[in-house]
Amino acid sequence: MSASVIDLLATEARFGANNYAPIGVVLSRGEGVWVWDTEGNRYLDCLSAYSAVSQGHCHPKILAAMVEQAHRLTLTSRAFHNDQLALFYEEIAALTGSHKVLPMNSGAEAVESAIKSVRKWGYEVKGVPDGEAEIIVCADNFHGRTLGVVGFSTDAETRGHFGPFAPGFKIIPFGDATALEQAITPNTVAFLVEPIQGEAGVIIPPAGYFTEVRELCTANNVMLVLDEIQTGLGRTGKLLAEQHEGIEADVTLLGKALSGGFYPVSAVLSNNDVLGTLRPGQHGSTFGGNPLACAVARAAMRVLVEEGMIENAATQGARFLQGLKDIRANTIREVRGRGLMLAVELHPEAGRARRYCEALQGKGILAKDTHEHTIRIAPPLVITSDQVDWALEQFATVLTQDFS
Repeated sequence: MSASVIDLLATEARFGANNYAPIGVVLSRGEGVWVWDTEGNRYLDCLSAYSAVSQGHCHPKILAAMVEQAHRLTLTSRAFHNDQLALFYEEIAALTGSHKVLPMNSGAEAVESAIKSVRKWGYEVKGVPDGEAEIIVCADNFHGRTLGVVGFSTDAETRGHFGPFAPGFKIIPFGDATALEQAITPNTVAFLVEPIQGEAGVIIPPAGYFTEVRELCTANNVMLVLDEIQTGLGRTGKLLAEQHEGIEADVTLLGKALSGGFYPVSAVLSNNDVLGTLRPGQHGSTFGGNPLACAVARAAMRVLVEEGMIENAATQGARFLQGLKDIRANTIREVRGRGLMLAVELHPEAGRARRYCEALQGKGILAKDTHEHTIRIAPPLVITSDQVDWALEQFATVLTQDFS
């Protein structure tokens, strides 16, 4: 490492809270699927900032929209109207088929907003007794890191020493429709779930699971809330992951790729009267729906569709998945994925996934470990066949490497 890199890392360690353990690379530039470190080394980004950079790093059309809007108007708060918000509403509703939109900033804010909204709907529309609303969630979920959200996490590291937590949540196994049916009571207002559990290691539910879930929620007047913050906007080869089973959520949460990595933008989308229960003063955000965010999000959605990124995710995801499955390595326990949301789970005896990610860094690939033995792979949706093939060569070399 050069002295400058050492200095940067030392300064981070001295002043920063120790709440992350990043791979030892200091990045300074990005373009498309590539990023460069401060020493000029190039890497294929196989994380995409947890899918926030799905459109590729520094997409020129999103950048242009951001710069243009930044010259005009950045923030008004929702105390006043701005000329970008209505257009954002119209375009995201047309893209997703939603009826109502609540703009926020981070994914975690979208989750918190949805929790508040479905509880309010439960009390004012469904008739649940005040203070008794229940929301069902899944084990191994990841919906953010706010106090409200970590209270129903099953990850000990996420929950430890942060309590006491808010009541009102039931935890069931992911992918088990019978467990959902048994958990529902007259006080159940919503089922909050990820279509694919990303942080848990790209866990895909059994075929037909969400069809059953949709039927159960409809039959029991329970709002199906799909957290598509990672899976949405093309990541799985469909605009929304729900489309793989032809269902429609009552509430859909989007974030991350909604801004193409330029700015924090999230949204709660509703296809029923859930958001209709909110009245002025009952929920809001100073930055939510600001003109800069709306202009950036509009451009991010536009390039996603116009440049065929969703279709490319399906094509290249299938190529990447098959290529990973073709790697004959004793280290691999399972390869799974949908679109460009992929994972390689290693046998425990192969050691922690972290060392494989560090070895991949040496081969020009940046990927991230999760749950000790799983490597997550999620490159930008603009990746090409040649880039996939090159990446597969590097994965094959590392996954067949003898670390003993």
